[in-house]
Amino acid sequence: LDHYWHMDRVAKASNAPVICNKTMVKKVDGKKLIIGPRDKGLAFTTEIKKLHTLSVDETIKFDEMSITGIKTTHGSLTFKLGPFSKTFHPGSKERVGWGAIGFEIKLNGKTLANLGDTLLHKKEWKKIKNPNVLVIPIGGRTIPSTMNEKEALEAVRIMKPKLVIPCHYNCPALFSKNYN
Repeated sequence: LDHYWHMDRVAKASNAPVICNKTMVKKVDGKKLIIGPRDKGLAFTTEIKKLHTLSVDETIKFDEMSITGIKTTHGSLTFKLGPFSKTFHPGSKERVGWGAIGFEIKLNGKTLANLGDTLLHKKEWKKIKNPNVLVIPIGGRTIPSTMNEKEALEAVRIMKPKLVIPCHYNCPALFSKNYN
């Protein structure tokens, strides 16, 4: 899961499984519920039929494919409107950053690492060696909730991927096309 606003709708329409961090799921009245994608706070309200969970460094397998959880951390989010601002910090009772996890996906001798939206984890990412593809956030220059370009380059030097796909940059904020 990464910015999973419509995850439940996509899973239902496509009959696809959902893979997420174990912290995103809670058993309520015998049902496995995920944090409601469009609910506020930490409300476990949404049932997913095909749900698979994992933790950091845990691997799950589907036929010939394996998926391993990668340590990630979402940074604080600050929203500004004119002279006003509000900062949301990740924490044990906060929705920001809850369930953050990356995925190392291996299939047919190829590896894709998707870091989602995260701060830099030099030590933990040393074990990810030469992925064929690395999806990495670079948008932290303006909003430090994720890595900036310099930190992303450091992560690239650590993992040495063959191909890099940058993400989480120039995301529109209040209709600004080039926010970061």
